[in-house]
Amino acid sequence: MKLSKEEILHACKQMCKNTLMETLDISYCDVGDDFLVAKMPVTPKVHQPDGVLHGGAMVALAESVGSAAAYVFLDTDNFYIRGVEIGANHVKSIREGDVFARAEIVHKGRTTQLWDIKIRDVEDTLISVVKLTTMSLPKQKKTLK
Repeated sequence: MKLSKEEILHACKQMCKNTLMETLDISYCDVGDDFLVAKMPVTPKVHQPDGVLHGGAMVALAESVGSAAAYVFLDTDNFYIRGVEIGANHVKSIREGDVFARAEIVHKGRTTQLWDIKIRDVEDTLISVVKLTTMSLPKQKKTLK
């Protein structure tokens, strides 16, 4: 049974409770057949000392949306998903407003997956480009002894 858009977004919201995503006010706002979008407000809470969005906060946003996308689009009943590498290129600074991270899968292998994550502002200006590699690890079946 395929979940509705609202059910997927609700499940992503539930995953954020008591996590870094909640601390950074990251919320999931859109999902499609091959993408997931998260939003993060740009406030002093996520600034560098000179008042612009901290690169580490952008990477945390990107890894959060990429990991959530893996949860939504991959077989998490039988596999754990773990991030193994992330790389970011920050191309523009932002001081206020909201940023949106859109994760799309580039490669969906049996053991590794490659995600393309673009972070943009409300005017659709590119802020950062992120590549996330995830790995699927089989869950061990529990046996009764």
